[in-house]
Amino acid sequence: MHRWYSIFPKNPWLSIYTWIAFCLLPFFFIFKSSSPFEILIGISLLLLFFLSYRFSFKSKSGLVYMWLSFEMIINIAMTLLFGFVYFALFTAFFIGNIRSTTGFFIMYGMHILTTLGAVLAGFFIKIDLLLPQVHFILLCLIGTVLLPFHLYNRNKQENLEGQLEVANERISELVVFEERQRIARDLHDTLGHKLSLIGLKSDLAAKLLTKDIERAKGELIDIRTTASSALKEVRELVSDMRSKKLKNEIIRVQQILKAAEMDLTIHGEPDFEPISPLVENILCMCMKEAVTNVVKHSYGNSCTILFKQTANAFVIKVTDDGIGIPQMDAGMPGSGIDGIKERLEFVNGHLKIEANQGTALTITVPIIIKQINRGE
Repeated sequence: MHRWYSIFPKNPWLSIYTWIAFCLLPFFFIFKSSSPFEILIGISLLLLFFLSYRFSFKSKSGLVYMWLSFEMIINIAMTLLFGFVYFALFTAFFIGNIRSTTGFFIMYGMHILTTLGAVLAGFFIKIDLLLPQVHFILLCLIGTVLLPFHLYNRNKQENLEGQLEVANERISELVVFEERQRIARDLHDTLGHKLSLIGLKSDLAAKLLTKDIERAKGELIDIRTTASSALKEVRELVSDMRSKKLKNEIIRVQQILKAAEMDLTIHGEPDFEPISPLVENILCMCMKEAVTNVVKHSYGNSCTILFKQTANAFVIKVTDDGIGIPQMDAGMPGSGIDGIKERLEFVNGHLKIEANQGTALTITVPIIIKQINRGE
């Protein structure tokens, strides 16, 4: 709902005081008339104009264009009778706030034509009223031409920014939802099988207690081992859920490659700025998955990691000197490629695979994704 003061523009260069002056200015032109009848007509036109202006803001349908037409007619009358052309600025301001593109251009064209026509006719009918203020009239005409476009473009930009903010919030919600789904899958895969195994072995151990004590002891030992393994995997899962840093993840990568007896070469610095915790966390997981992939499948002797930040993206390239991965087998079970792609989809990133005397995985995430930080 519009408040009474919403009819005044919020532009920093057009304050409310300027518009109040424009509201009082017509009285000066009206009372210059010596005839009481003309003064009465002028005040009536003034009241009709502001009523139409008010109703145009309250209307939400095609009536808006009717009230704008009344304003244009009153503006013509005030120009021809009293030499007052400045109501055109009020109408131009409102036209700039029309959301419909077709409606905007139709009313904008009509307003320009009626204002120019009224001014030209006024110079022929009452040149003595318009000639002394010709400089102000020119400024008014320039404002009438430029003000609607300025407001129209500003409102359009605000709408786009609002849509972008809503889209970013939606992306953030989807990221959170998908991360919950991933955690649920990981918990199911980690605990589901082992808990089922513990349950079966517990039942078996209970039955063997009265028949074969030694086998029952063996089943209990297996239960203990399985429980320890499940606890270890849960701790690893919780550790993965915590926020990760690329610099810290490099240390773990070095440990993995050292254990695999592979040489590691690092180019660039893993100090991307600015980067959100979400993006850095995903880059860490993707890099770790890529290095794990190198250790398991490359059969190479060395691994090279390149960190690069361009104007538009964060880039991590993991290269090995192994046997290479054919494109058709890039998504084979256990390669981890699908997992990297799924994670990168959350942040609009992508994965490029090159297989030529080894394998190169290029992980790219656009920097623009930082705008969703507010939604996190």
